[in-house]
Amino acid sequence: MARKPLRYQIPTFDSVEDERRHIKIRLAAAFRLFGKFGFSEGVAGHITARDPELPDHFWVNPFAVDFSVIRASDLLLVNHQGEIVEGDYAVNDAAFAIHSQVHAARPDVQAAAHAHSLNGKAFSSLGQELLPLTQDACAFYGDHALFDDYTGVVLDLEEGKRIAHALGDRKAAILRNHGLLTVGHSVDEAAWWFITMERSCQAQLLAQAAGTPRPIDDDTAALTAGHVGSHMAGWLSFQPLFEQIIRAQPDLAE
Repeated sequence: MARKPLRYQIPTFDSVEDERRHIKIRLAAAFRLFGKFGFSEGVAGHITARDPELPDHFWVNPFAVDFSVIRASDLLLVNHQGEIVEGDYAVNDAAFAIHSQVHAARPDVQAAAHAHSLNGKAFSSLGQELLPLTQDACAFYGDHALFDDYTGVVLDLEEGKRIAHALGDRKAAILRNHGLLTVGHSVDEAAWWFITMERSCQAQLLAQAAGTPRPIDDDTAALTAGHVGSHMAGWLSFQPLFEQIIRAQPDLAE
Protein backbone atom coordinates (compact mmCIF):
# COMPACT_ATOMS: atom_id res chain seq x y z
CA MET A 1 0.00 0.00 0.00
CA ALA A 2 1.38 3.40 -0.98
CA ARG A 3 1.92 5.85 1.83
CA LYS A 4 -0.03 9.08 1.77
CA PRO A 5 2.11 12.23 1.56
CA LEU A 6 2.62 14.25 4.70
CA ARG A 7 0.05 16.96 5.27
CA TYR A 8 2.82 19.41 6.07
CA GLN A 9 5.84 20.16 3.87
CA ILE A 10 8.63 22.65 4.56
CA PRO A 11 7.70 25.60 2.33
CA THR A 12 9.68 27.12 -0.51
CA PHE A 13 9.28 30.70 -1.68
CA ASP A 14 9.16 32.59 -4.96
CA SER A 15 10.56 35.80 -3.47
CA VAL A 16 12.41 37.17 -0.48
CA GLU A 17 9.32 39.19 0.40
CA ASP A 18 7.20 36.04 0.60
CA GLU A 19 9.78 34.31 2.77
CA ARG A 20 10.10 37.33 5.08
CA ARG A 21 6.32 37.49 5.48
CA HIS A 22 6.24 33.79 6.33
CA ILE A 23 9.01 34.15 8.92
CA LYS A 24 7.33 37.12 10.60
CA ILE A 25 3.98 35.33 10.87
CA ARG A 26 5.67 32.24 12.33
CA LEU A 27 7.55 34.44 14.79
CA ALA A 28 4.35 36.20 15.88
CA ALA A 29 2.67 32.80 16.27
CA ALA A 30 5.55 31.57 18.42
CA PHE A 31 5.14 34.56 20.72
CA ARG A 32 1.39 33.99 20.99
CA LEU A 33 2.04 30.36 21.94
CA PHE A 34 4.68 31.38 24.49
CA GLY A 35 2.10 33.73 25.98
CA LYS A 36 -0.55 31.02 25.98
CA PHE A 37 1.80 28.59 27.75
CA GLY A 38 2.71 31.15 30.41
CA PHE A 39 6.32 31.73 29.41
CA SER A 40 6.01 35.50 29.94
CA GLU A 41 7.81 37.14 32.85
CA GLY A 42 7.39 40.90 32.67
CA VAL A 43 9.69 42.29 29.98
CA ALA A 44 11.96 39.21 29.92
CA GLY A 45 12.18 36.80 27.01
CA HIS A 46 12.76 37.02 23.29
CA ILE A 47 12.68 35.04 20.07
CA THR A 48 14.67 36.16 17.05
CA ALA A 49 14.67 35.18 13.37
CA ARG A 50 17.38 35.95 10.85
CA ASP A 51 16.17 38.01 7.88
CA PRO A 52 16.24 35.99 4.63
CA GLU A 53 17.78 38.83 2.62
CA LEU A 54 20.01 40.47 5.23
CA PRO A 55 21.79 37.68 7.15
CA ASP A 56 23.33 40.12 9.64
CA HIS A 57 19.88 41.42 10.61
CA PHE A 58 17.24 39.70 12.72
CA TRP A 59 13.58 40.17 13.61
CA VAL A 60 12.75 40.37 17.32
CA ASN A 61 9.87 41.21 19.63
CA PRO A 62 9.42 44.84 20.75
CA PHE A 63 10.50 45.63 24.29
CA ALA A 64 7.81 45.59 27.01
CA VAL A 65 5.05 44.23 24.76
CA ASP A 66 3.43 41.08 26.12
CA PHE A 67 3.93 37.89 24.09
CA SER A 68 0.18 37.32 23.95
CA VAL A 69 -0.59 40.43 21.85
CA ILE A 70 2.36 40.56 19.44
CA ARG A 71 1.50 40.81 15.73
CA ALA A 72 3.77 40.34 12.73
CA SER A 73 3.63 44.11 12.13
CA ASP A 74 4.93 44.80 15.67
CA LEU A 75 8.25 43.01 15.10
CA LEU A 76 11.50 44.94 14.94
CA LEU A 77 14.30 44.47 12.41
CA VAL A 78 17.66 44.98 14.15
CA ASN A 79 21.16 44.88 12.67
CA HIS A 80 24.21 43.43 14.38
CA GLN A 81 25.20 46.87 15.66
CA GLY A 82 21.97 46.99 17.65
CA GLU A 83 20.35 49.62 15.44
CA ILE A 84 16.61 49.37 14.76
CA VAL A 85 16.23 49.31 10.98
CA GLU A 86 12.48 48.81 10.98
CA GLY A 87 9.90 49.15 13.72
CA ASP A 88 8.39 51.64 16.16
CA TYR A 89 9.45 50.23 19.53
CA ALA A 90 12.64 49.88 21.55
CA VAL A 91 14.64 46.66 21.54
CA ASN A 92 15.44 44.66 24.67
CA ASP A 93 19.17 45.14 25.38
CA ALA A 94 19.48 41.59 26.70
CA ALA A 95 17.86 40.25 23.52
CA PHE A 96 20.49 42.00 21.43
CA ALA A 97 23.39 40.98 23.67
CA ILE A 98 22.49 37.29 23.55
CA HIS A 99 20.90 36.80 20.16
CA SER A 100 23.29 38.90 18.08
CA GLN A 101 26.16 36.75 19.30
CA VAL A 102 24.31 33.47 18.80
CA HIS A 103 23.37 34.43 15.25
CA ALA A 104 26.92 35.60 14.53
CA ALA A 105 28.46 32.37 15.85
CA ARG A 106 25.91 30.08 14.20
CA PRO A 107 25.29 30.92 10.52
CA ASP A 108 23.21 27.72 10.30
CA VAL A 109 20.71 29.07 12.83
CA GLN A 110 17.70 30.98 11.55
CA ALA A 111 16.01 31.44 14.91
CA ALA A 112 16.76 31.47 18.63
CA ALA A 113 14.38 31.46 21.60
CA HIS A 114 14.90 32.42 25.24
CA ALA A 115 12.36 33.02 28.00
CA HIS A 116 12.12 32.91 31.77
CA SER A 117 9.61 30.05 31.83
CA LEU A 118 8.80 28.63 35.26
CA ASN A 119 10.10 25.09 34.91
CA GLY A 120 13.08 26.09 32.81
CA LYS A 121 14.34 28.60 35.34
CA ALA A 122 13.62 26.26 38.27
CA PHE A 123 15.55 23.47 36.56
CA SER A 124 18.38 25.84 35.63
CA SER A 125 19.02 26.52 39.33
CA LEU A 126 20.13 22.89 39.76
CA GLY A 127 23.14 23.43 37.52
CA GLN A 128 22.66 20.13 35.73
CA GLU A 129 21.79 18.84 32.27
CA LEU A 130 18.60 17.09 31.24
CA LEU A 131 18.56 13.33 31.66
CA PRO A 132 17.01 11.07 29.00
CA LEU A 133 14.08 10.21 31.26
CA THR A 134 11.43 10.26 28.54
CA GLN A 135 11.16 9.86 24.80
CA ASP A 136 10.65 13.61 24.43
CA ALA A 137 13.72 14.45 26.51
CA CYS A 138 15.82 12.30 24.17
CA ALA A 139 15.59 15.14 21.62
CA PHE A 140 18.25 16.83 23.76
CA TYR A 141 20.42 13.76 24.39
CA GLY A 142 24.00 14.81 23.65
CA ASP A 143 22.66 17.96 22.03
CA HIS A 144 22.41 20.58 24.77
CA ALA A 145 24.87 22.47 26.92
CA LEU A 146 25.04 23.88 30.42
CA PHE A 147 26.20 27.50 30.74
CA ASP A 148 27.35 27.21 34.33
CA ASP A 149 28.28 30.81 35.14
CA TYR A 150 25.53 33.26 36.03
CA THR A 151 26.90 36.80 36.44
CA GLY A 152 23.71 38.89 36.30
CA VAL A 153 21.46 40.33 33.61
CA VAL A 154 23.07 39.82 30.20
CA LEU A 155 23.66 43.32 28.84
CA ASP A 156 27.25 42.92 27.63
CA LEU A 157 28.20 41.53 24.22
CA GLU A 158 31.08 39.59 25.77
CA GLU A 159 28.59 37.72 27.95
CA GLY A 160 26.55 36.98 24.85
CA LYS A 161 29.69 35.60 23.19
CA ARG A 162 30.34 33.34 26.18
CA ILE A 163 26.80 31.98 25.97
CA ALA A 164 27.18 31.39 22.23
CA HIS A 165 30.50 29.62 22.86
CA ALA A 166 28.92 27.37 25.50
CA LEU A 167 26.05 26.56 23.13
CA GLY A 168 28.52 25.47 20.45
CA ASP A 169 26.86 23.47 17.69
CA ARG A 170 24.03 22.18 19.90
CA LYS A 171 20.31 22.93 19.69
CA ALA A 172 19.89 24.19 23.26
CA ALA A 173 21.55 25.46 26.40
CA ILE A 174 20.53 25.61 30.04
CA LEU A 175 21.63 28.98 31.41
CA ARG A 176 22.25 28.39 35.10
CA ASN A 177 19.98 30.44 37.42
CA HIS A 178 18.47 32.04 34.32
CA GLY A 179 16.48 29.81 31.97
CA LEU A 180 16.57 28.01 28.64
CA LEU A 181 17.91 28.92 25.20
CA THR A 182 17.06 27.00 22.03
CA VAL A 183 17.97 27.44 18.37
CA GLY A 184 16.79 26.00 15.08
CA HIS A 185 16.99 26.09 11.31
CA SER A 186 13.54 27.69 11.34
CA VAL A 187 11.37 29.68 13.72
CA ASP A 188 9.17 26.62 13.99
CA GLU A 189 12.03 24.41 15.11
CA ALA A 190 13.52 26.83 17.63
CA ALA A 191 10.11 27.48 19.19
CA TRP A 192 9.26 23.78 19.41
CA TRP A 193 12.59 22.92 21.04
CA PHE A 194 11.90 25.55 23.69
CA ILE A 195 8.36 24.31 24.34
CA THR A 196 9.36 20.66 24.63
CA MET A 197 12.51 21.44 26.62
CA GLU A 198 10.43 23.40 29.14
CA ARG A 199 8.13 20.40 29.48
CA SER A 200 11.07 18.00 29.77
CA CYS A 201 12.46 20.13 32.60
CA GLN A 202 9.08 19.91 34.30
CA ALA A 203 8.98 16.14 33.85
CA GLN A 204 12.45 15.73 35.37
CA LEU A 205 11.62 17.98 38.30
CA LEU A 206 8.48 15.95 38.98
CA ALA A 207 10.29 12.64 38.64
CA GLN A 208 13.13 13.67 40.94
CA ALA A 209 10.65 14.99 43.51
CA ALA A 210 8.72 11.72 43.46
CA GLY A 211 11.66 9.36 43.76
CA THR A 212 14.70 8.12 41.87
CA PRO A 213 14.00 8.20 38.12
CA ARG A 214 15.42 5.56 35.79
CA PRO A 215 17.04 7.14 32.70
CA ILE A 216 16.83 5.53 29.27
CA ASP A 217 20.08 3.71 28.47
CA ASP A 218 22.61 5.52 26.28
CA ASP A 219 22.20 3.39 23.15
CA THR A 220 18.41 3.68 23.19
CA ALA A 221 18.55 7.38 24.01
CA ALA A 222 20.88 8.00 21.06
CA LEU A 223 18.63 5.98 18.74
CA THR A 224 15.55 7.85 19.94
CA ALA A 225 17.30 11.20 19.51
CA GLY A 226 17.71 10.37 15.84
CA HIS A 227 13.94 10.13 15.53
CA VAL A 228 12.69 12.96 17.75
CA GLY A 229 15.64 15.36 17.69
CA SER A 230 16.17 16.05 13.97
CA HIS A 231 15.59 19.42 12.31
CA MET A 232 12.59 17.98 10.46
CA ALA A 233 11.12 16.51 13.67
CA GLY A 234 11.40 19.90 15.37
CA TRP A 235 9.80 21.74 12.45
CA LEU A 236 7.01 19.20 12.05
CA SER A 237 6.15 19.11 15.75
CA PHE A 238 5.41 22.84 15.67
CA GLN A 239 2.85 22.63 12.85
CA PRO A 240 -0.20 21.50 14.90
CA LEU A 241 0.49 24.29 17.39
CA PHE A 242 0.77 26.84 14.60
CA GLU A 243 -2.52 25.73 13.09
CA GLN A 244 -4.17 25.91 16.49
CA ILE A 245 -2.99 29.46 17.26
CA ILE A 246 -3.53 30.94 13.78
CA ARG A 247 -7.13 29.70 13.78
CA ALA A 248 -7.80 30.96 17.29
CA GLN A 249 -5.94 34.26 16.91
CA PRO A 250 -5.78 35.22 13.20
CA ASP A 251 -4.92 38.82 14.06
CA LEU A 252 -1.34 37.71 14.81
CA ALA A 253 -0.68 37.79 11.04
CA GLU A 254 -1.56 41.49 10.76
